[in-house]
Amino acid sequence: MEYKDYYKILGVDKNATQEEIKKKYRKLALKYHPDKNHNDKSAEEKFKVIAEAYEVIGNKEKRKKYDELGANWKQYEQAGAYAGKGGFDYAQWGQGAQQAGGYSQGNYEEMFGGSGGFSDFFEQFFGGQYQRTSRAEKTRPFPGQDYESQFTIDLTQAYHGTTRILNLDGQKLKINIKPGVKNGQLLRVKGKGGKGTHGGKSGHLYLKVNIKHNNYFERKDNDLYCDVNIDIYKAILGGKVNVNALKGNVNITIPKLSQNGKVLRLKNMGMPDYNKKDVFGDLYVKIKIDIPKYLSKEEIELIKKAADLHRNNS
Repeated sequence: MEYKDYYKILGVDKNATQEEIKKKYRKLALKYHPDKNHNDKSAEEKFKVIAEAYEVIGNKEKRKKYDELGANWKQYEQAGAYAGKGGFDYAQWGQGAQQAGGYSQGNYEEMFGGSGGFSDFFEQFFGGQYQRTSRAEKTRPFPGQDYESQFTIDLTQAYHGTTRILNLDGQKLKINIKPGVKNGQLLRVKGKGGKGTHGGKSGHLYLKVNIKHNNYFERKDNDLYCDVNIDIYKAILGGKVNVNALKGNVNITIPKLSQNGKVLRLKNMGMPDYNKKDVFGDLYVKIKIDIPKYLSKEEIELIKKAADLHRNNS
């Protein structure tokens, strides 16, 4: 009979605390839970194995017995081969283990429709005729599986907020997305995951928000960045230019003698803060000067005169 290394199965150290064992078990149980892995036999078997491991080392008294067994396994194994000749009695050892606290295989059997028996190793040492599963253990609450999904919106929808209708187990679920949501942000919808068993709480629904790339704006946290193209005359003389901000179109003033790459800051014209009402980031507008591709003869003559005047005044 093969020895089961329950510590290795759960991926914990032999010196792990009971809380560490419990935490690791819950993580694995949620990953391989049948609610999340429909008709996946390998996941079902994995779930049974980790459940069996937790049944033993998740209980202080049974863990103590198991550690004792592990330290003397070769001796027990050899003696067990001659049990019929007055050697080691597995059942007697198993009785001691059961008297140390019983086990709760019953709830797993219910979960798998009566086919949730543990390994021969477990049955030999912790099961068999000495099973004393209590009603409370059989009906121990087990939380439902968390669900995950995702959806895509554009930057304008992220600015103003939007809604999405999801089809969840045949029911339509309306999701309200507040203004200011960020790309990759996870939204939690409480209680909309898998249903718990034996009175356990339902899991949650986690939705990942994907925001489409915007060709005009670059977003950094709640601030927005964009470019505005102006001609050389407006850069020199100054003037007004229209900027298409998400908050609405706005006319900004270009200062005289503005240099290429100059950045103008428009306060509170950026993205809304997701967590703070009426709080906005800023919009940063970078000036890009367009050089004319064609000039008339008269324009060239005037520019030459302007250049001569500038040199004489320098």
